[in-house]
Amino acid sequence: MSRVCYFTGKRTVAGRSIARRGKAKYLGGVGRKTTGISKRKFKPNIQKVRAVVDGKVCRIRVSAKAIRMGLVQKPLQRNYKPAEKRIEGETPSEGSRKAGSQTGG
Repeated sequence: MSRVCYFTGKRTVAGRSIARRGKAKYLGGVGRKTTGISKRKFKPNIQKVRAVVDGKVCRIRVSAKAIRMGLVQKPLQRNYKPAEKRIEGETPSEGSRKAGSQTGG
């Protein structure tokens, strides 16, 4: 997957890193000298988040700036409580014995 924001389109861009040495002239030096120029990449702060897109909840890659700007609509939190599985006419000890026999192998 590419490192691209779903909303803003931010992506990795190329640049240069310039290494310098010396003391600036305004500080009384002879000036700053460039000692090296190397290629580098500027990478956006991309996060994977669950968001509502076209009415469906899915995971998308978005930049931190898009999250701060409020472009990402988060899904509602579920208040999920699983129902207890009980078969009528069966005691709790029978149910545990049957579950144990299935995993035994």
